[in-house]
Amino acid sequence: MPHAETLPLSASNLTAVLFGLSGCLVDFGARARHGEVLQEHTQATPGALDSLNSLQRQQIPCAWLDELPPALAHPLTAALPSWIQPSQYSATINPWPAPGACWQALMSLNVERLDGCVLVSGEPRLLQSGLNAGLWTIGLASCGPLCGLSPEQWHALEQKEREQLRGKATLQLYGLGVHSVIDHLGELDTCLADISLRRLKGEKP
Repeated sequence: MPHAETLPLSASNLTAVLFGLSGCLVDFGARARHGEVLQEHTQATPGALDSLNSLQRQQIPCAWLDELPPALAHPLTAALPSWIQPSQYSATINPWPAPGACWQALMSLNVERLDGCVLVSGEPRLLQSGLNAGLWTIGLASCGPLCGLSPEQWHALEQKEREQLRGKATLQLYGLGVHSVIDHLGELDTCLADISLRRLKGEKP
């Protein structure tokens, strides 16, 4: 029988995956928080749709959460599949980094246990909420608010400048205590498979 490390990468032993909305699934750079939703903000971030489709194929429930008011949040979801559950949580009741928003999102998915639940976001306060809730956490370095650039601004940078911003954001995210950091959702499948393997080896968040 092959060793676990030689088995195909899979996230199939995970329970649920929560996503931030702005700066994670859509709105590269988390710029809609400034009060106006532009067409560029509604575009899915690199790898977002492929990641969602992969999780759906594996029958892993997903939800997004955000503290943006509904008038800003809902227009952002235009590019997302209709099956992904929204879980909006009043920013006036135990706001991030309190864990309640994550727990409410999991309850909306009818998840029965915290074990195997993952939060993916580039927003430090939401990631801290996930840590406080007892979830595995994955930070996004380039497309979240820590870099805060539009796709055009990001691609206009020299490679060295991008690496510097990405490196600084990565250090900040690991400084929070997140379990993994990736550049964007195009790297999510491999990261989730790694968390699955860590769980099989007995590691806890």
